[in-house]
Amino acid sequence: MTGMLRDFFKLESSSGILLVIAAIIAMIVANSPLNPYYQGFLHTYLMGMSLSHWINDGLMAVFFLIIGLEVKRELLEGALKSKETAMFPAIAAVGGMLVPALVYVAFNYSDSEALAGWAIPAATDIAFALGIMSLLGNRVPVSLKVFLLALAIIDDLGAVIIIALFYTTDLSVTALIVGFISTAVLFFLHSRKVTSITPYLIIGAILWFAVLKSGVHATLAGVVVGFAIPLKGSKGQRSPLKTLEHGLHPYVSYGILPLFALANAGVSLQNISVEGLTSTLPLGIALGLLVGKPIGIMSCCWISLKLGIAKLPEGISMRHIFAVSILCGVGFTMSIFISSLAFGFEKEVMDTYARLGILLGSTASAILGYSILNFVLPKHPAPVHN
Repeated sequence: MTGMLRDFFKLESSSGILLVIAAIIAMIVANSPLNPYYQGFLHTYLMGMSLSHWINDGLMAVFFLIIGLEVKRELLEGALKSKETAMFPAIAAVGGMLVPALVYVAFNYSDSEALAGWAIPAATDIAFALGIMSLLGNRVPVSLKVFLLALAIIDDLGAVIIIALFYTTDLSVTALIVGFISTAVLFFLHSRKVTSITPYLIIGAILWFAVLKSGVHATLAGVVVGFAIPLKGSKGQRSPLKTLEHGLHPYVSYGILPLFALANAGVSLQNISVEGLTSTLPLGIALGLLVGKPIGIMSCCWISLKLGIAKLPEGISMRHIFAVSILCGVGFTMSIFISSLAFGFEKEVMDTYARLGILLGSTASAILGYSILNFVLPKHPAPVHN
Protein backbone atom coordinates (compact mmCIF):
# COMPACT_ATOMS: atom_id res chain seq x y z
CA MET A 1 0.00 0.00 0.00
CA THR A 2 2.82 2.40 0.91
CA GLY A 3 4.56 1.59 -2.38
CA MET A 4 1.38 2.30 -4.34
CA LEU A 5 1.00 5.69 -2.65
CA ARG A 6 4.65 6.52 -3.35
CA ASP A 7 4.19 5.63 -7.03
CA PHE A 8 0.99 7.69 -7.20
CA PHE A 9 2.63 10.86 -5.86
CA LYS A 10 5.44 10.48 -8.38
CA LEU A 11 2.92 10.88 -11.21
CA GLU A 12 2.76 14.31 -12.86
CA SER A 13 -1.02 13.97 -12.95
CA SER A 14 -1.38 13.07 -9.25
CA SER A 15 -2.20 16.61 -8.07
CA GLY A 16 -4.88 16.99 -10.76
CA ILE A 17 -6.35 13.59 -9.85
CA LEU A 18 -6.51 14.63 -6.17
CA LEU A 19 -8.33 17.82 -7.17
CA VAL A 20 -10.92 15.77 -9.06
CA ILE A 21 -11.35 13.36 -6.14
CA ALA A 22 -11.72 16.25 -3.67
CA ALA A 23 -14.31 17.97 -5.90
CA ILE A 24 -16.31 14.74 -6.26
CA ILE A 25 -16.24 14.12 -2.49
CA ALA A 26 -17.41 17.70 -1.88
CA MET A 27 -20.31 17.28 -4.33
CA ILE A 28 -21.35 13.96 -2.75
CA VAL A 29 -21.23 15.33 0.79
CA ALA A 30 -23.07 18.54 -0.16
CA ASN A 31 -25.91 16.46 -1.59
CA SER A 32 -26.17 13.99 1.28
CA PRO A 33 -27.54 14.11 4.84
CA LEU A 34 -24.04 15.26 5.85
CA ASN A 35 -24.53 18.66 4.17
CA PRO A 36 -25.56 20.55 7.37
CA TYR A 37 -22.38 19.32 9.08
CA TYR A 38 -20.32 20.20 5.99
CA GLN A 39 -21.72 23.74 5.89
CA GLY A 40 -21.46 24.09 9.65
CA PHE A 41 -17.80 23.10 9.57
CA LEU A 42 -16.98 25.59 6.80
CA HIS A 43 -18.74 28.38 8.72
CA THR A 44 -17.04 27.62 12.03
CA TYR A 45 -15.23 30.75 13.20
CA LEU A 46 -11.60 30.75 14.27
CA MET A 47 -9.79 33.95 15.28
CA GLY A 48 -12.43 36.18 13.74
CA MET A 49 -12.79 34.40 10.38
CA SER A 50 -14.71 31.34 9.22
CA LEU A 51 -12.75 28.25 8.17
CA SER A 52 -13.93 28.86 4.61
CA HIS A 53 -12.50 32.38 4.82
CA TRP A 54 -9.20 31.05 6.19
CA ILE A 55 -8.94 28.60 3.29
CA ASN A 56 -9.84 31.13 0.59
CA ASP A 57 -7.95 34.13 1.97
CA GLY A 58 -5.24 32.46 4.05
CA LEU A 59 -4.15 29.15 2.57
CA MET A 60 -4.76 30.32 -0.99
CA ALA A 61 -2.27 33.13 -0.37
CA VAL A 62 0.35 30.35 -0.29
CA PHE A 63 -0.94 29.13 -3.67
CA PHE A 64 -0.56 32.66 -5.01
CA LEU A 65 2.95 32.75 -3.52
CA ILE A 66 3.78 29.71 -5.66
CA ILE A 67 2.36 31.56 -8.70
CA GLY A 68 4.63 34.53 -7.94
CA LEU A 69 7.66 32.26 -7.58
CA GLU A 70 6.86 30.37 -10.80
CA VAL A 71 6.29 33.51 -12.85
CA LYS A 72 9.54 35.09 -11.62
CA ARG A 73 11.54 31.92 -12.32
CA GLU A 74 10.06 31.55 -15.80
CA LEU A 75 10.75 35.24 -16.55
CA LEU A 76 14.38 35.05 -15.44
CA GLU A 77 15.50 31.67 -16.74
CA GLY A 78 12.56 29.67 -18.06
CA ALA A 79 10.00 29.65 -20.84
CA LEU A 80 9.33 33.39 -20.58
CA LYS A 81 12.96 34.53 -20.58
CA SER A 82 13.32 34.78 -24.35
CA LYS A 83 11.07 37.35 -26.00
CA GLU A 84 10.73 35.08 -29.01
CA THR A 85 9.73 32.09 -26.88
CA ALA A 86 7.39 34.06 -24.63
CA MET A 87 5.55 36.00 -27.33
CA PHE A 88 3.50 33.09 -28.69
CA PRO A 89 2.00 31.85 -25.37
CA ALA A 90 1.62 35.45 -24.14
CA ILE A 91 -0.52 36.39 -27.14
CA ALA A 92 -2.45 33.13 -26.79
CA ALA A 93 -3.10 33.85 -23.10
CA VAL A 94 -4.52 37.30 -23.87
CA GLY A 95 -6.97 35.82 -26.37
CA GLY A 96 -7.76 33.00 -23.96
CA MET A 97 -8.82 35.53 -21.32
CA LEU A 98 -10.52 38.14 -23.48
CA VAL A 99 -12.85 36.00 -25.61
CA PRO A 100 -14.29 33.87 -22.74
CA ALA A 101 -15.07 37.11 -20.88
CA LEU A 102 -16.80 38.47 -24.01
CA VAL A 103 -18.80 35.25 -24.37
CA TYR A 104 -19.97 35.57 -20.78
CA VAL A 105 -20.87 39.25 -21.24
CA ALA A 106 -22.78 38.42 -24.44
CA PHE A 107 -24.96 36.03 -22.43
CA ASN A 108 -25.40 38.27 -19.37
CA TYR A 109 -25.23 41.88 -20.66
CA SER A 110 -28.81 42.58 -19.54
CA ASP A 111 -28.23 41.43 -15.94
CA SER A 112 -26.15 43.96 -14.00
CA GLU A 113 -25.66 41.61 -11.04
CA ALA A 114 -24.51 38.70 -13.21
CA LEU A 115 -22.05 40.93 -15.04
CA ALA A 116 -19.92 40.97 -11.88
CA GLY A 117 -18.80 37.45 -12.86
CA TRP A 118 -17.38 38.43 -16.27
CA ALA A 119 -13.86 37.24 -15.34
CA ILE A 120 -14.90 33.77 -14.13
CA PRO A 121 -14.31 31.92 -17.44
CA ALA A 122 -11.07 33.81 -18.13
CA ALA A 123 -8.91 31.60 -15.87
CA THR A 124 -7.05 28.36 -16.63
CA ASP A 125 -6.23 25.78 -13.95
CA ILE A 126 -2.50 24.93 -14.24
CA ALA A 127 -2.64 21.78 -12.11
CA PHE A 128 -5.63 20.32 -13.93
CA ALA A 129 -4.48 21.20 -17.46
CA LEU A 130 -0.93 19.90 -16.98
CA GLY A 131 -2.23 16.87 -15.10
CA ILE A 132 -4.51 15.90 -17.98
CA MET A 133 -1.71 16.44 -20.52
CA SER A 134 0.68 14.31 -18.44
CA LEU A 135 -1.71 11.35 -18.76
CA LEU A 136 -0.43 11.05 -22.35
CA GLY A 137 3.14 10.60 -21.09
CA ASN A 138 6.09 10.94 -23.43
CA ARG A 139 3.89 11.23 -26.50
CA VAL A 140 3.60 14.95 -25.67
CA PRO A 141 6.42 17.07 -27.17
CA VAL A 142 8.37 19.04 -24.57
CA SER A 143 7.72 22.24 -26.55
CA LEU A 144 3.95 21.66 -26.21
CA LYS A 145 4.27 21.23 -22.43
CA VAL A 146 6.31 24.44 -22.26
CA PHE A 147 3.67 26.26 -24.35
CA LEU A 148 0.85 25.15 -22.03
CA LEU A 149 2.85 25.95 -18.89
CA ALA A 150 3.79 29.43 -20.14
CA LEU A 151 0.23 30.16 -21.30
CA ALA A 152 -1.27 29.01 -17.99
CA ILE A 153 1.24 31.02 -15.93
CA ILE A 154 0.58 34.21 -17.95
CA ASP A 155 -3.16 33.48 -17.65
CA ASP A 156 -2.84 33.21 -13.85
CA LEU A 157 -0.85 36.44 -13.73
CA GLY A 158 -3.64 38.09 -15.72
CA ALA A 159 -6.18 36.73 -13.24
CA VAL A 160 -4.15 38.21 -10.38
CA ILE A 161 -4.23 41.63 -12.09
CA ILE A 162 -7.99 41.32 -12.66
CA ILE A 163 -8.56 40.48 -8.98
CA ALA A 164 -6.46 43.47 -7.90
CA LEU A 165 -8.23 45.91 -10.23
CA PHE A 166 -11.83 44.73 -10.25
CA TYR A 167 -12.52 42.65 -7.15
CA THR A 168 -11.66 44.98 -4.31
CA THR A 169 -14.01 46.34 -1.66
CA ASP A 170 -13.92 49.64 0.24
CA LEU A 171 -10.28 50.52 0.75
CA SER A 172 -8.65 51.23 4.12
CA VAL A 173 -5.97 53.89 3.65
CA THR A 174 -4.14 52.93 6.87
CA ALA A 175 -3.95 49.26 5.92
CA LEU A 176 -2.83 50.16 2.39
CA ILE A 177 0.00 52.32 3.78
CA VAL A 178 1.17 49.40 5.95
CA GLY A 179 0.95 47.19 2.86
CA PHE A 180 3.04 49.58 0.75
CA ILE A 181 5.64 49.89 3.52
CA SER A 182 5.81 46.07 3.83
CA THR A 183 6.24 45.75 0.07
CA ALA A 184 9.02 48.35 0.11
CA VAL A 185 10.77 46.46 2.90
CA LEU A 186 10.54 43.20 0.92
CA PHE A 187 12.20 44.70 -2.14
CA PHE A 188 14.73 46.54 0.02
CA LEU A 189 15.76 43.14 1.39
CA HIS A 190 16.03 41.92 -2.19
CA SER A 191 18.15 44.93 -3.23
CA ARG A 192 20.49 44.29 -0.28
CA LYS A 193 20.89 40.70 -1.52
CA VAL A 194 19.39 39.16 1.62
CA THR A 195 19.08 35.47 0.73
CA SER A 196 17.60 34.09 3.95
CA ILE A 197 13.95 33.20 3.32
CA THR A 198 12.82 33.83 6.92
CA PRO A 199 12.73 37.68 6.85
CA TYR A 200 10.76 37.62 3.60
CA LEU A 201 8.15 35.32 5.14
CA ILE A 202 7.87 37.42 8.33
CA ILE A 203 7.38 40.66 6.38
CA GLY A 204 5.12 38.73 4.00
CA ALA A 205 2.85 37.75 6.91
CA ILE A 206 2.57 41.43 7.91
CA LEU A 207 1.83 42.30 4.27
CA TRP A 208 -0.87 39.59 4.10
CA PHE A 209 -2.61 40.93 7.22
CA ALA A 210 -2.42 44.52 5.92
CA VAL A 211 -3.83 43.55 2.53
CA LEU A 212 -6.56 41.49 4.23
CA LYS A 213 -7.68 44.59 6.14
CA SER A 214 -7.19 46.97 3.20
CA GLY A 215 -10.05 45.76 1.00
CA VAL A 216 -7.70 44.43 -1.69
CA HIS A 217 -7.85 40.63 -1.79
CA ALA A 218 -5.38 39.17 0.71
CA THR A 219 -4.07 36.43 -1.59
CA LEU A 220 -2.35 39.06 -3.75
CA ALA A 221 0.20 39.44 -0.94
CA GLY A 222 1.45 35.99 -1.90
CA VAL A 223 2.32 37.12 -5.42
CA VAL A 224 4.23 40.16 -4.11
CA VAL A 225 6.27 37.99 -1.73
CA GLY A 226 6.97 35.54 -4.55
CA PHE A 227 8.39 38.30 -6.76
CA ALA A 228 10.54 39.60 -3.88
CA ILE A 229 12.28 36.28 -3.12
CA PRO A 230 15.72 36.31 -4.83
CA LEU A 231 16.46 33.73 -7.49
CA LYS A 232 20.21 33.62 -6.86
CA GLY A 233 21.63 32.68 -3.50
CA SER A 234 24.95 33.57 -1.94
CA LYS A 235 28.08 31.82 -3.18
CA GLY A 236 27.67 28.10 -2.69
CA GLN A 237 24.05 28.52 -1.54
CA ARG A 238 21.01 27.06 -3.29
CA SER A 239 18.56 29.41 -4.96
CA PRO A 240 16.19 30.78 -2.26
CA LEU A 241 13.38 31.00 -4.81
CA LYS A 242 13.75 27.40 -5.99
CA THR A 243 14.22 26.16 -2.44
CA LEU A 244 10.97 27.77 -1.31
CA GLU A 245 9.10 26.75 -4.48
CA HIS A 246 10.16 23.11 -4.18
CA GLY A 247 9.49 23.12 -0.44
CA LEU A 248 5.96 24.51 -0.76
CA HIS A 249 4.93 22.71 -3.93
CA PRO A 250 3.84 19.38 -2.37
CA TYR A 251 1.89 21.16 0.40
CA VAL A 252 0.08 23.30 -2.15
CA SER A 253 -0.53 20.52 -4.70
CA TYR A 254 -1.53 17.79 -2.27
CA GLY A 255 -2.90 19.82 0.62
CA ILE A 256 -4.07 23.36 -0.07
CA LEU A 257 -5.62 22.88 -3.52
CA PRO A 258 -7.55 19.68 -2.63
CA LEU A 259 -8.72 21.41 0.58
CA PHE A 260 -9.83 24.40 -1.51
CA ALA A 261 -11.76 22.01 -3.76
CA LEU A 262 -13.36 20.33 -0.75
CA ALA A 263 -14.43 23.70 0.63
CA ASN A 264 -15.66 25.24 -2.62
CA ALA A 265 -16.85 22.52 -5.01
CA GLY A 266 -19.57 21.25 -2.69
CA VAL A 267 -22.61 22.61 -4.52
CA SER A 268 -25.99 21.43 -3.25
CA LEU A 269 -28.36 20.52 -6.08
CA GLN A 270 -31.41 20.54 -3.79
CA ASN A 271 -32.93 23.76 -5.15
CA ILE A 272 -31.39 23.58 -8.62
CA SER A 273 -33.84 23.61 -11.50
CA VAL A 274 -33.33 22.73 -15.16
CA GLU A 275 -34.44 26.26 -15.99
CA GLY A 276 -31.80 27.72 -13.69
CA LEU A 277 -29.08 25.40 -14.96
CA THR A 278 -29.78 26.47 -18.55
CA SER A 279 -29.97 30.17 -17.64
CA THR A 280 -27.50 32.70 -19.02
CA LEU A 281 -25.23 32.71 -15.94
CA PRO A 282 -24.05 29.07 -15.97
CA LEU A 283 -24.29 28.86 -19.77
CA GLY A 284 -22.14 31.96 -20.19
CA ILE A 285 -19.48 30.44 -17.96
CA ALA A 286 -19.61 26.92 -19.41
CA LEU A 287 -19.51 28.13 -23.02
CA GLY A 288 -16.93 30.77 -22.16
CA LEU A 289 -14.64 27.97 -20.98
CA LEU A 290 -15.54 25.36 -23.60
CA VAL A 291 -15.94 27.60 -26.67
CA GLY A 292 -14.48 31.01 -25.78
CA LYS A 293 -11.09 29.66 -24.66
CA PRO A 294 -10.23 27.78 -27.87
CA ILE A 295 -11.61 30.55 -30.10
CA GLY A 296 -9.60 33.19 -28.25
CA ILE A 297 -6.37 31.19 -28.15
CA MET A 298 -6.57 29.90 -31.71
CA SER A 299 -7.53 33.23 -33.29
CA CYS A 300 -4.75 35.13 -31.50
CA CYS A 301 -2.20 32.43 -32.35
CA TRP A 302 -3.23 32.48 -36.02
CA ILE A 303 -3.10 36.28 -36.22
CA SER A 304 0.30 36.45 -34.52
CA LEU A 305 1.73 33.88 -36.94
CA LYS A 306 0.28 35.65 -39.98
CA LEU A 307 1.68 39.00 -38.83
CA GLY A 308 5.06 37.43 -38.14
CA ILE A 309 5.21 38.68 -34.54
CA ALA A 310 5.52 35.14 -33.16
CA LYS A 311 6.49 31.73 -34.44
CA LEU A 312 5.22 28.23 -33.81
CA PRO A 313 7.41 26.34 -31.31
CA GLU A 314 9.51 23.59 -32.84
CA GLY A 315 7.95 20.14 -33.01
CA ILE A 316 4.30 21.16 -32.76
CA SER A 317 1.56 22.15 -35.21
CA MET A 318 -1.65 24.14 -35.05
CA ARG A 319 -3.50 20.85 -34.47
CA HIS A 320 -1.61 20.50 -31.19
CA ILE A 321 -2.34 24.12 -30.30
CA PHE A 322 -6.05 23.53 -30.99
CA ALA A 323 -6.14 20.53 -28.61
CA VAL A 324 -4.31 22.49 -25.90
CA SER A 325 -6.62 25.49 -26.40
CA ILE A 326 -9.59 23.28 -25.49
CA LEU A 327 -7.68 21.87 -22.52
CA CYS A 328 -7.21 25.45 -21.30
CA GLY A 329 -10.98 25.58 -20.80
CA VAL A 330 -10.43 23.73 -17.52
CA GLY A 331 -10.88 26.71 -15.20
CA PHE A 332 -11.80 25.15 -11.84
CA THR A 333 -9.55 26.51 -9.06
CA MET A 334 -9.08 30.10 -10.27
CA SER A 335 -12.58 30.28 -11.75
CA ILE A 336 -14.21 29.15 -8.49
CA PHE A 337 -11.98 31.59 -6.62
CA ILE A 338 -13.09 34.51 -8.81
CA SER A 339 -16.73 33.38 -8.50
CA SER A 340 -16.45 33.60 -4.70
CA LEU A 341 -15.19 37.18 -5.09
CA ALA A 342 -17.81 38.16 -7.65
CA PHE A 343 -20.85 36.76 -5.82
CA GLY A 344 -19.87 35.31 -2.42
CA PHE A 345 -22.35 34.74 0.39
CA GLU A 346 -24.41 37.84 -0.50
CA LYS A 347 -25.47 36.26 -3.82
CA GLU A 348 -25.33 32.60 -2.86
CA VAL A 349 -27.76 31.39 -5.54
CA MET A 350 -25.77 33.09 -8.31
CA ASP A 351 -22.53 31.69 -6.88
CA THR A 352 -24.05 28.20 -6.88
CA TYR A 353 -25.07 28.42 -10.54
CA ALA A 354 -21.69 29.94 -11.39
CA ARG A 355 -19.88 26.99 -9.79
CA LEU A 356 -22.10 24.54 -11.65
CA GLY A 357 -21.24 26.33 -14.88
CA ILE A 358 -17.54 26.08 -13.99
CA LEU A 359 -17.82 22.35 -13.23
CA LEU A 360 -19.74 21.66 -16.45
CA GLY A 361 -17.46 23.75 -18.67
CA SER A 362 -14.26 22.45 -17.06
CA THR A 363 -15.37 18.80 -17.25
CA ALA A 364 -16.39 19.09 -20.90
CA SER A 365 -13.13 20.89 -21.75
CA ALA A 366 -11.07 18.24 -19.95
CA ILE A 367 -12.73 15.31 -21.72
CA LEU A 368 -12.77 16.94 -25.17
CA GLY A 369 -9.27 18.38 -24.85
CA TYR A 370 -7.80 15.05 -23.76
CA SER A 371 -9.63 13.18 -26.55
CA ILE A 372 -8.45 15.53 -29.30
CA LEU A 373 -4.89 15.67 -27.95
CA ASN A 374 -4.82 11.87 -27.80
CA PHE A 375 -5.98 11.78 -31.43
CA VAL A 376 -3.52 14.34 -32.87
CA LEU A 377 -0.42 13.13 -31.00
CA PRO A 378 1.72 10.36 -32.47
CA LYS A 379 1.25 6.93 -30.91
CA HIS A 380 4.98 6.68 -30.21
CA PRO A 381 7.17 8.89 -27.95
CA ALA A 382 7.69 12.44 -29.24
CA PRO A 383 11.18 13.19 -30.64
CA VAL A 384 13.47 15.31 -28.47
CA HIS A 385 14.47 18.62 -30.10
CA ASN A 386 17.67 20.35 -29.07
